[in-house]
This record gives sequence, structure tokens and C-alpha cells, in this order.
Amino acid sequence: MRAPGTLVGSGRNADVYLLGGGKRVLRRYRDGRDAERVGAEALLMTHVRSLGVPVPEVFDVSGPDIEMERADGPTMLDALGNRPWTLRAQAAELARLHGLVHRVPADGLPGDWLRQFPGTTRNPQADVLLHYDLHPQNVILTADGPVIIDWEGAARGPAVADIAMTWVIVGYSDVPGSGPKAAFIRSFQQTFTRSFVRAAGPLDEQWRARAVGHRLADPNLLPTEAARLRKLVPAG
Repeated sequence: MRAPGTLVGSGRNADVYLLGGGKRVLRRYRDGRDAERVGAEALLMTHVRSLGVPVPEVFDVSGPDIEMERADGPTMLDALGNRPWTLRAQAAELARLHGLVHRVPADGLPGDWLRQFPGTTRNPQADVLLHYDLHPQNVILTADGPVIIDWEGAARGPAVADIAMTWVIVGYSDVPGSGPKAAFIRSFQQTFTRSFVRAAGPLDEQWRARAVGHRLADPNLLPTEAARLRKLVPAG
């Protein structure tokens, strides 16, 4: 395992470190996942990049580590905090990125490791690639355009499933950070969510309910997020 450089990011399952020269980063999982699963994620990223989906280039995989191109720029979430008047444009851009991902047929992907979206039946003719976690914090706005990161949860299924998961994540997750900017972002969280669904939808109540159920089953869900979601579950 190579020695990492400066820590530049930390998520719920992995840390990201700068590598020499700052043009590459090392994503290191810290949850004990096996090398086969990490390698499959890297292979998926390489494949979808070749199909025109904006994904960092992968250079090497070793154990829990993926060495990849650095996507340099603010996240879409940061951009919303700094320029809230771009809310509708950013929501439309997020919907467009969903469209790019969903143009990739699931049966054209390398290997056969993608899990089926829970509660759906495998359909080789209709299933597409799902990111499963495509929200503003996983989009980097680089000088060359937006880049989608964090592909660890990728799945296969109907495109609407991905839209539903983004709806529940964006609309009901805690905004990271503290202070005025985080509070400001929270104030228009639901407005952004509605704008995204209008651009990417439609999204019916059945899919919203399914997304809430799947999100509540996420072991990384924070207690405050779980409490917020339980209010959406009908009594009885």
C-alpha cells in the first residue's frame, strides 16, 4: 500500500489524498472492502468514461486504493452556496448528467457484478446503469466541465430509480459543514430538489416511497436524516 499525500477529502467510507504534483488523487477505502470490489468499481469508471460519461481517468488499482485523475474545482454543492442564483441551472445540469449515465445499458457493462436495484426485476432490454448517489456533492465543476465522482454504489435498473434516490438524498440529507453558508444552502434545499425532479422526472409517489425505504436501510444514514425520513412514512 503506497503512502498517501495530503488529505483533501473524506467521505463516509473513504478518504482522498493528493498525489505528487497535484494532478492525481488516491481514493482509499477504510471500511475493509475486498480488492475485487474496488477493482470492479475502477473497471466500471474506465468503461463509462470510454462511452462519454464525465468520469475521472483511472491509472491504477491496488487493494483498497484507486489512483485516478484529480477533478479540480468546487463541488456543485459549493457552487450553489456561493452562487444561489444558479440554482435552476445547476438542477438542470444535474438532470442532464443523470441522462448521460442512464444512456449506458446495464448489459453492456464489463463483468456481471452490478447489483439490481432493490425491489426491481432484472430486465436486460430496459435496465440501465445507475449511479445511486448522484447528487451535488458528487459532481465536481472543473474548468473542462462537470465530472461525476464516487461510483462505489453503482447498480442497474430503471432510470427512474436513480432519480428517486437523488430526490431523497438531496431533499432530506444533512447539509455538510456549519456556519452561514451551510444554513443558507439548507434554506433552499427543497427548492433545488423540486427543480431537479421537474427537469429529470416525472417521479410518482410509489417511487418516492421506495426511495425513502431504501434510504432508511442505508447503514451510513445519520440519526437526524433517519428522523427526517421517518416522518414521510405513513403511520401503520
